[in-house]
Amino acid sequence: MEIVKGPDNDRVQTLTSMVQQYEMPLFRTCYMILRDRGLAEDAVQETFLKAYRALDTFRGECSEKTWLMRIAVNACRDMQRAQWLRFEDRRIQPELLPDPAQEYEGFNSLDLAQEVIRLPVRHREVVLLYFYHGMTMTETAAALGVSAATVHKRLNQALARLKHTLGRGYTHG
Repeated sequence: MEIVKGPDNDRVQTLTSMVQQYEMPLFRTCYMILRDRGLAEDAVQETFLKAYRALDTFRGECSEKTWLMRIAVNACRDMQRAQWLRFEDRRIQPELLPDPAQEYEGFNSLDLAQEVIRLPVRHREVVLLYFYHGMTMTETAAALGVSAATVHKRLNQALARLKHTLGRGYTHG
């Protein structure tokens, strides 16, 4: 296939670079939110399609990763709103669960991921972005379209639930 020369060539190269760098982290995030491999793949495709269409409007006020995560989370939310999704069998495949960016002493990543996936969506999103992708509170807030205070509150609530279900607590900074 011949690469098109012209103004779109830079956009295609930019998108190709983003896909190579962020496809797997986006997939794993979408998978943990949606709990379905096919839907996660669709959400990632939708993310990159929307990103490609909006490349000219990306102002660089946040990182590419933050921008893409926000698009991906919104794509997942849109899919969750779909009525038919409530009736799907969404069994988790352990090999698709991501490893956290930070280690949690005493818990293997599979046990932890399985508990994170049981969290309510708003808590799961915050944990995924903050702990699994190593985003700051500000980046997480930007990706979710909420305030940093909301991220902090949701993170504390999520950690309290994890402490209860896993029997130990985690701290964050």
